Amino acid sequence: MPQINDNTYKLTDWLPTSVKEAKARGWEDVDIVLFSGDAYVDHPSFAAAVIGRSLEAAGFKVAIVPQPNWQDDLRDFRKFGRPRLFFGVSAGAMDSMVNHYTANRRRRSDDAYTAGGRHGARPDYPTIVYSKILRDLWPDVPIVAGGIEASLRRLSHYDYWEDRLRPSILLDTPADMLLYGMGERTVVELARRLDAGEKIKDISDLPQSVILTSASQIPEADADNIVLNSWEDCRRDRRLQSANFKHIEQQSNRMNGGATLWQQYGGRAVKVNPMLPAMQPGEIDSAFDLPFTRMPHPRYKGKRIPAYEMIRHSVNLHRGCFGGCAFCTISAHQGKFISSRSKESILREVRQVTRMPDFKGYISDLGGPSANMYAMGGRDRSICARCLRPSCLHPKPCPNLNTDHRPLLDIYHAVDAIPEVKKSFVGSGVRYDLSMHHTGIKEIDEANRKYNEELIAAHVSGRLKVAPEHTADRVLEIMRKPSFQLFHDFKRIFDRVNREAGLRQQLIPYFISSHPGCREVDMAELAVETKDLDFHLEQVQDFTPTPMTVATEIYYSGVHPYTGEKIYTATRPEEKLAQRKYFFWYDSTYRADITSSLRRLHRPDLIRRLYPGPSYRNK
Repeated sequence: MPQINDNTYKLTDWLPTSVKEAKARGWEDVDIVLFSGDAYVDHPSFAAAVIGRSLEAAGFKVAIVPQPNWQDDLRDFRKFGRPRLFFGVSAGAMDSMVNHYTANRRRRSDDAYTAGGRHGARPDYPTIVYSKILRDLWPDVPIVAGGIEASLRRLSHYDYWEDRLRPSILLDTPADMLLYGMGERTVVELARRLDAGEKIKDISDLPQSVILTSASQIPEADADNIVLNSWEDCRRDRRLQSANFKHIEQQSNRMNGGATLWQQYGGRAVKVNPMLPAMQPGEIDSAFDLPFTRMPHPRYKGKRIPAYEMIRHSVNLHRGCFGGCAFCTISAHQGKFISSRSKESILREVRQVTRMPDFKGYISDLGGPSANMYAMGGRDRSICARCLRPSCLHPKPCPNLNTDHRPLLDIYHAVDAIPEVKKSFVGSGVRYDLSMHHTGIKEIDEANRKYNEELIAAHVSGRLKVAPEHTADRVLEIMRKPSFQLFHDFKRIFDRVNREAGLRQQLIPYFISSHPGCREVDMAELAVETKDLDFHLEQVQDFTPTPMTVATEIYYSGVHPYTGEKIYTATRPEEKLAQRKYFFWYDSTYRADITSSLRRLHRPDLIRRLYPGPSYRNK
């Protein structure tokens, strides 16, 4: 790893972003050019850096073109010339439409992954736009798409911002191949095969890849091949699109890769090769131990990149999430099986953080997709190998799941023992249903009780984020979240520990309005229940359908992919706004509207609980 010191850094410590930087390394040409919709931050939380460093470690010469200008003379797409192996294209760390638009489909005014936070540094659908430009300029050079946007759009999907069903992104982009999920192993294997002389059109069996082929190649359905409803049938019947999703989610979460998925598009077919098994500790350590500078490229000197500021002093402990929340895409991209780093790898990165010139002694987050899933998984892996459950926690924690928090506590203790660390915090969301689950195993239950207490007393930076998401059991059931009663139980623990420790910390709950299954009266009851808990909510959002989630399929089709049950969903803007306003019952500008709505709903009892007193009682 490079030493983190402003005085010892050289420009060649970053992957080259210009021909001048490539020549400074002694290169006359490059093997691979990566185009990214994000600014280039050489940090293990930023995909272009991870992919680039992984290819570099495998011996390839890699250049990165961050946020190329797609509107001028296209010099950014020409500057490195023809790469020896391929162009890689990614929209960045977010789907571009989530990055660009709010839940109300209004254009955002900022971009956290751009220097200065300015908007407009990337187009809508960069995967498509960048690939088309490259194909026009370099007709015979392979183009490989990857990243969140491509990964979650690998099969037919509902696009909320265009309000239509879109085909696999491979039908809209001239890319030769799509790599989905966490791509280090796959992209290195692809580069090696191309380097050995294989043609990309002949590589059809690469794990975690998606290709476009002839419909005549679709096999008979069997244990190794699932033939999804065709694009034409999905457009004709939304229920068929919903039925497809069940297979897609189940196969994304298989321990050993699962079946190959096929979907027909007229005379063509999309083939999705199975996912690789989750990384083992040695493999994931290798990914995080690459020589990242952990800093933005010097081209951004003096400019703030908001997404980097959030994580610059944080350390990611694991990948994957077995929560399976209905509105979340983590498992579709990373899978539900946890890949945990070794203690030694984590401590190496923490020590690297402590050497950063602006480090003041505080690790901002020891976390992951969910903060407290480190080193967890099934006790009997043979059961996991057969499992098709999308969540290990819903409808209740799997009896085979090891929920022991002792390995995580050991990490906390080891980090805090480093002399340069004054305190380590947990900034990622905590699954309290996991840490509060009673297993009946005395040692584990005692360790988990200790985890909750130690987390609250020692690792909260004033505010602890948790995500109950709703208060209504019928909505939580669709969300794949536990009963809100469990939040009450956790809040009692939180309040007690704060009282005993003499702390005045805040518990910050996240909630979602307009989620499938949620009606206006459910939001009114949420307002009352959270008021009774003395919350003025601030971490809230209106449900935004994103590709490849259960909730999005329900929003689009009106039925649940697993049961076929019809489920009400607020889809019209006025319905969504009618729900969202209840988050802000305490704001006087909403008071008259909320009172009028509750009368319409015949719920005067909720009016009295939200606004007690004579002024609204008899109006």
